[in-house]
Amino acid sequence: MATDKVLQPGNVAPAIDCLTDENAQFTLASCKGKQVILYFYPKADTPG
Repeated sequence: MATDKVLQPGNVAPAIDCLTDENAQFTLASCKGKQVILYFYPKADTPG
């Protein structure tokens, strides 16, 4: 993994545009002005 792609605390998050588990559209931009916690996890069923 390139170290220039790793987010550090306080970095601005990249634009995120995806579907939720309820198949609704989500954009990080829709949370502007709010405190948000982004949680990323490794692919399911992988070691580590």
